[in-house]
Amino acid sequence: MGARSRSESKPHAVCIPYPAQGHINPMIKLAKLLHHHGFHITFVNTDYNHRRLIKSRGPSAVEGLPDFRFQTIPDGLPHSDADATQDIPSLCVSTTTTCLEPFCELLSKLNEEEPPVSCIVSDGVMSFTLKAAERFGLPEVVFWTTSACGFLGYRQYRRLVEEGYTPLQDMGQVANGYLETVIDWVPGMKDIRLRDFPSFIRTTDPNDIMLNFLIQEAEAAPRAKALIINTFDALEQDVLDALSATFPRVYTVGPLQLMMEYVHDERLEAIKSSLWKEDSSCMEWLDTKEPGSVVYVNFGSITVMTVDQLTEFAWGLANSKKSFLWVIRPDIVAGDKAMVPPEFVMETKDRSMLISWSPQEQVLKHPTIGGFLTHSGWNSTIESIVAGVPVICWPFFAEQQTNCRFSCVEWEMGMEIDNNVKRDEVETLVRELMDGEKGKKMKEKALEWKRKAEEATSPGGSSYLNLEKLINEVLLQ
Repeated sequence: MGARSRSESKPHAVCIPYPAQGHINPMIKLAKLLHHHGFHITFVNTDYNHRRLIKSRGPSAVEGLPDFRFQTIPDGLPHSDADATQDIPSLCVSTTTTCLEPFCELLSKLNEEEPPVSCIVSDGVMSFTLKAAERFGLPEVVFWTTSACGFLGYRQYRRLVEEGYTPLQDMGQVANGYLETVIDWVPGMKDIRLRDFPSFIRTTDPNDIMLNFLIQEAEAAPRAKALIINTFDALEQDVLDALSATFPRVYTVGPLQLMMEYVHDERLEAIKSSLWKEDSSCMEWLDTKEPGSVVYVNFGSITVMTVDQLTEFAWGLANSKKSFLWVIRPDIVAGDKAMVPPEFVMETKDRSMLISWSPQEQVLKHPTIGGFLTHSGWNSTIESIVAGVPVICWPFFAEQQTNCRFSCVEWEMGMEIDNNVKRDEVETLVRELMDGEKGKKMKEKALEWKRKAEEATSPGGSSYLNLEKLINEVLLQ
């Protein structure tokens, strides 16, 4: 045989995210970082999201490069052309039960080409890939796209079940103060309450799909060669110390958007991950506003609310008299079209902009943004830290409750809004965030965390070094 070409001698990482936008975004950043470090990348989307990406971005979005390619596997759910995240419990069941064999078939196909697959980088909640890694004799690392505190919360699910904290006896316990119960045995999570754990414990059903799925996925993680988390040491040190007792190799490689600043490859700019049509007109609108004067409102790609909740948020924002940029997905209202009151639109037309999607990282960094009303998803939380923007938290589900707790209590850069949202509370918290003494202190803390994030990702910083260690100690072995 002749000598292998340079491209053929590359290490080949197969990167497979959980098929939802909040998981795809960080995985594509990690994939680009690995590509920058010399890896051939195969990025695996589901057929459903592959179609959505083409619909949103055009065919060029999935053309990739000779050494950064897109492949697909079926998700096992019935065909749909809907432009929305699929039902999460159904998706979890389906990926667990149907995706292993299609993924193995893909690995076999990729191994017929050059370079052969050398490692798998899988989403932490796609643990079927661990069976594939074992079958093919490949090293696999799992990338939990949650916060470290969120992942540690999931790791407690088994014990919470065994000790009778969940399932609940009845849903009345949610309202009667039971969730205020303090759990004092979780290292790295001081004074954590039941309500601060990822929300899937709020069920009365011992066979609840999400409760059992997260037990399964969190307990599978130690089978991987290493655990990757999009955070940085200074932000979650106590939690990371606790995780290190179980995982000898935990690599904090975030914030990934700051790590991406070292990737100078114009070809990669064409590779996009957003499954939604972005609206950049908001950036021009922000340019017309005063520094620190605008509230940014975005509840992420999955959160749904009632018409009443949408209306309460609308009038709370209107009554605050502050300028605001509000991202309202078409499917944000459960089973209905998202419509804000026409009177609200008229009253706020000179100081508001309503759009269906936004380039959030750029928006948060804009000097006019003074605060962020958020669902506390991890991507949004870490992006607010990178931008030095304080938050009002309205967590919806999963580990958003845990992120909210840490934002408000541990990191002191947030305030929580009651789940049963009322316009008066929205108005009060927005005014406090933008003008109040607490708001100023939160802004100072947010800027302090921003500086520490920049230190972690700069040459010689913890995240910068951790990425090199991950590559050399695990992925290239």
